[in-house]
Amino acid sequence: MSIQTNKTNGILTIEFNRLERKNAITGAMYSTMAEALLDAEQDPAVRAVLITGKPEIFTAGNDLDDFLNNAGEGAMTEDRPVFQFMKALEGCTKPVVAAVAGAAVGIGTTMLMHCDLVYAADNAKFSMPFTQLGLCPEFASSLLVAQAAGYTRAAEKLMLGEAFTAQEAFEMGIVARVLPAVELLEFARGQAAKLVALPAASIRATKSLMRRPRAAIVAETMGVENKQFGAMLVGAEAKEAFTAFFQKRKPDFSKFD
Repeated sequence: MSIQTNKTNGILTIEFNRLERKNAITGAMYSTMAEALLDAEQDPAVRAVLITGKPEIFTAGNDLDDFLNNAGEGAMTEDRPVFQFMKALEGCTKPVVAAVAGAAVGIGTTMLMHCDLVYAADNAKFSMPFTQLGLCPEFASSLLVAQAAGYTRAAEKLMLGEAFTAQEAFEMGIVARVLPAVELLEFARGQAAKLVALPAASIRATKSLMRRPRAAIVAETMGVENKQFGAMLVGAEAKEAFTAFFQKRKPDFSKFD
């Protein structure tokens, strides 16, 4: 399975398991993750969620073949698997822990803004290369990255789309702690186990109160970004970017205004 899930000792673990494709995410994988999160919401035995990848890589982001096969009019409507996953993660009332090793590209970084405890291995690399693909930010990242890191650092990461290190992510407030790669998963599991041992109602109330001031604006921003993203996905600049990617050449955006 490209997504492995299991429930053990009160923790739902969601693991990217498609290493041969750098854990690139397909629509089916988004559906599996959304369903797992929604199931966890209704299961009183689940008291925390852990999202992780492999020691070599968290996720390369969207599987471009799968993604482009579904591009077109309505490509980013709210019934699409990727948006269902976004809503399920943002709406999860139980604490979500993320353990990130290796590359976390695109949604691999933006999804972390919707987790509660985020830990990175010292080999982690983060990137949000939307502009490089002729696209725009998604998953409320235009709002949440700026809130975490400040406007100027957010502008650098979102406008240039260049990769940044685990230490930079820590300094920007995107991750809570940087650990040696060999210690990451055990530490993250330990943190999830601590959450399981605490009063579930208290944890849910704390999360709800912390997120309450941002809930409406995050939902609005996700909708606005999604509409813009969908329009740009079928635009000329994105077409040039994706064509260049598959042809293994540098894109030429000079002819576009």
